[in-house]
Amino acid sequence: MILEVDTHCHTVASGHAYSTVAENAHEAARKGLKMIAITDHGPGLPGGPHFYHFGNIKVLPRRIEGVYILRGIEANIMDVDGNLDLQETYLKNLDIVLAGFHTLCFTSGSVEENTMAAINAMKNPYVDVLVHPGNPEFPINIDKVVQAAIEYNVLIEINNSSFTVSRRGSEENCLLIAKKAAVLGAKICVGSDAHICYDVGNSDKALKIIEEAAIPEENVLNTSAEKVIDFLKSKGREFVPEYKASAKI
Repeated sequence: MILEVDTHCHTVASGHAYSTVAENAHEAARKGLKMIAITDHGPGLPGGPHFYHFGNIKVLPRRIEGVYILRGIEANIMDVDGNLDLQETYLKNLDIVLAGFHTLCFTSGSVEENTMAAINAMKNPYVDVLVHPGNPEFPINIDKVVQAAIEYNVLIEINNSSFTVSRRGSEENCLLIAKKAAVLGAKICVGSDAHICYDVGNSDKALKIIEEAAIPEENVLNTSAEKVIDFLKSKGREFVPEYKASAKI
């Protein structure tokens, strides 16, 4: 399975990442990717950018070195009500919104509480992707979360970094989530969660999980830049330009 898109990339703006937008795009172009999402952490995470960073993200070019740039955020789920750390005023103008748990923003509770928080976050019409849901620090009811992702048209992320440098012990949960997604027909995406440019586009570990879970290629959005744009349109992102391989956007 060949992936054209990386939907989860960080820059120096996140405070604990080490590359620029341009460096990420250069690496993406070198690896043959057609699209990347710049998804720095929300302001609730220590070291994260001020909310106005996301108000000004419109200055990012649509293409850098031929790579289409999506302007986004990895927002933090802050409580069991699924509230995020960025106001709707900014969320509605972003191309793509990832949401997930981070220890410095959300105190893990019971399986029921964590599940409620994840589902309530997915009810937010601006949330497009639930990231690294296999994190063992935040146990969830997998059946309920995957079913909710289908109901609210949210992608379940298979996060490559969860098998390399982050969230140790995620493999078993991620495989269970992937298998449930395969059975129920949930849509998924693959994110490198790159915190340095050299990891942009890295997906080998995530692809092994997808293969083992027997998720069909049509349900993996990263296989086509056009599929990603179509999904974002289905979420109401009508302001995101169409993807055209030869266009100079």
